[in-house]
Amino acid sequence: MERIANIGSLLKKIYRIYSQELITELQSRGFNDLRPSFFEILMFLSEHDGPSIKAIGKACGLKKQTMTSHLNELEKRGYIKRSASELDKRELLVYLTDYGEKFKLNLLQVISDLERKYVQKIGELELDRVQLMLENFYNELIGQQKRSKVLS
Repeated sequence: MERIANIGSLLKKIYRIYSQELITELQSRGFNDLRPSFFEILMFLSEHDGPSIKAIGKACGLKKQTMTSHLNELEKRGYIKRSASELDKRELLVYLTDYGEKFKLNLLQVISDLERKYVQKIGELELDRVQLMLENFYNELIGQQKRSKVLS
């Protein structure tokens, strides 16, 4: 098997395990209505107050249709609210509701707990190395894509 296919497969398997552990722990805290596909959006909203829909989509790498669908679901479930920007009434900004803020606190705690668990399994240094290696790999791929677009 080619190395890059194996790396992709391992990353997907690791993400599935992580997502399942995250969901299981959040469900035990009463958040029973979430899908893994919502986590990236909610994590971004936990780190940014009132971003535009376009900014969320760009940061999460989601198409407009997918973003709209996910945001509609999150709003219906009470995690977010959308309101018009003061600067441009046509632009909608997204905020966590009070329930969303409660979720955020639980999400950050669960992520912290999982990180401690993973550090216990493979060690702080190894986890740092994996993160750095993947960041470098990702940045190189993104740089390569940008260079290709400039040339075309």
